[in-house]
Amino acid sequence: MTRIIDTGAAPASFSRYSQAVEIPAYARMLHVSGQVGISVDGTLPANTEAQHEQAWLNIFAILAVADMSKTDIVDVLAIVSDASGVPVFRQVRDRMLEGHLACSTLLVCGLASPDWKVEIAVKAARAD
Repeated sequence: MTRIIDTGAAPASFSRYSQAVEIPAYARMLHVSGQVGISVDGTLPANTEAQHEQAWLNIFAILAVADMSKTDIVDVLAIVSDASGVPVFRQVRDRMLEGHLACSTLLVCGLASPDWKVEIAVKAARAD
């Protein structure tokens, strides 16, 4: 079981994420490469929010193959292509994670394709 760490001795989180997550020594770790909003059939929605949702669905599909779920995510690294994507990322992340807290880092910079609005990588841990 992971342990959420939040302390008043460091600045509070800027949105709904944890300052730190402690992982027990016996946990399995999974590192999921950055996922973009492309579906299995190669479709890329033009809508920014739909791309964010699809990136999360891709992550959840990979987690499932490793017998993990969204509640096993301990760290999120997200990249949005411009600052207008920051509130979209936060809203979709919070909805898709359904209250689960993980560490989270958010960058605003260019992505490998100008059509991509978001790329999300996660780390997950599960104590079987």
